[in-house]
Amino acid sequence: MAGGDNHMKTTKYIFVTGGVVSSLGKGLTAASLGTLLENRGLKVCLQKFDPYLNVDPGTMNPYQHGEVYVLDDGAETDLDLGHYERFTGTKLTRKNNLTSGQVYARVLDKERRGDYLGKTVQVIPHVTDEIKARMVELADLAKPDVLITEIGGTTGDIEGLPFLEAIREFALEVGYNNAIFIHVTYVPFIRAAGELKTKPTQQSVAKLREIGITPHILVCRTEKPLGKELREKISLFCNVPFEGVIEEKDVDHSIYEVPLMLQRERMDDLVCRFLRLETPPANMGHWQDIIRKLVAPQHRVRIGVVGKYIGLPDAYKSVYEAITHGGIANDCGIEFERIEAENIQKEGAEKLLANLGGILVPGGFGDRGVEGKILAARYARERGVPYLGLCLGMQVATIEFARHVLGLEGAHSTEFDKQSPHPVIALLEEQREVTQLGGTMRLGSQEVQLKTDSRGARLYGAFTVNERHRHRYEFNNRYRAQFEAAGFIFSGTSPDGELVELIELRDHPFFMACQYHPEFQSKPDKPHPLFRGFIAAAHQYAHQREIGLT
Repeated sequence: MAGGDNHMKTTKYIFVTGGVVSSLGKGLTAASLGTLLENRGLKVCLQKFDPYLNVDPGTMNPYQHGEVYVLDDGAETDLDLGHYERFTGTKLTRKNNLTSGQVYARVLDKERRGDYLGKTVQVIPHVTDEIKARMVELADLAKPDVLITEIGGTTGDIEGLPFLEAIREFALEVGYNNAIFIHVTYVPFIRAAGELKTKPTQQSVAKLREIGITPHILVCRTEKPLGKELREKISLFCNVPFEGVIEEKDVDHSIYEVPLMLQRERMDDLVCRFLRLETPPANMGHWQDIIRKLVAPQHRVRIGVVGKYIGLPDAYKSVYEAITHGGIANDCGIEFERIEAENIQKEGAEKLLANLGGILVPGGFGDRGVEGKILAARYARERGVPYLGLCLGMQVATIEFARHVLGLEGAHSTEFDKQSPHPVIALLEEQREVTQLGGTMRLGSQEVQLKTDSRGARLYGAFTVNERHRHRYEFNNRYRAQFEAAGFIFSGTSPDGELVELIELRDHPFFMACQYHPEFQSKPDKPHPLFRGFIAAAHQYAHQREIGLT
């Protein structure tokens, strides 16, 4: 732990683990606690440790892992980092996400270089030291008052053991009152018996204690209120103070209710007491206003999301959240219509896309469902329905325009048709020789120059912005003049003008599409300008067509 002495005296550490089952919401709990501590005036930083052996989630199937969340520095990370950035003001980097794959790669690199001086390389201390080093590194870099570290997976998973051992050692090293453990667990309601059961929680905590970790706080996910008697039982059997048994009930309307729920449970008070942090109570007035707009909005609109991973909401997590944020900005509730792109090919656009206020086509890879997305873009263009395309959503809008407005028969992307007579979307020059898939795309924050008289510039209120990217293919500039002449406006480009970043249609109420991923920079209290504009246009269109929801 050399080199970490200074930060250890100032930074406090919170470790969030999970038990019983996965997908309990550890990330949301960590992010919500971060919100509360930030609103108490503390500088908060969050990080995620993932036990899987992939170096990052960049090559993983969205059905297995959900979306890949991209950071400013181009890191492809776990979707929980999206929660961290949406709920707090922290800006994350690749230092905020660590996988077993990264840990073992570093350890093996050191072994090959001879850094271990001929010693036998072992999980303890070499792997655990590498994990602890990442906490020290991040604390030294970000200098937070509080560093919240979430351990992915479930207590008892074999691949998670090195991470649990590392945080056990680390807490011992930083000393009492400088580190606490929060364990998120599940208290199931057995309908046949008509009661909540605490045994899974007891077993999970027992497993954690075997490893040498005793949680200070238990966050109990439940669909029914716990009640005093049940809390007393959990407190007694799990060796946690009564006030440390926190009820985290399923929310009624939105995940953004979780910070207020935890505040009502006085969880942030307890954390500050354990860590000896003297702060005023969190002022969550602005957060309550967000919840009001989500629970009782003045307006409502139905938005169609046309994708290929519609069966798994986590595959488009940031997209759904950013649409919701656009709704908050317009005091407008969102009703989602999740539409499989392939079904549009089978059943037709008219059947599946009628009665929508707006149509959004998100990013994706592979040719499955592409023709359905092209049909969705055509429907939106021809019917005057507000359209927002993200990444692949811009590319399909380009292909559709080429085919049906410019009359370029067979126009396509070389990703899907290498022999297309009109490759209006083509591979980036620097991508032609790439053989490895992981971390080799155009990734991270890039500058975008906006046209002065464009809708894009008006929405952003700026002429230069920075947006996050994750793609290989670009608009083919050989066709630019042809598109422009037909009213296809290139309203955003790279600073040198070579790469198309944002497009809009001249004769359309709202038809915009971007090569980047604006959803990664949207927050409930700072909705992204494109989503704010899209929902405003969708609501206006629905109101005019009298398809608004009552």
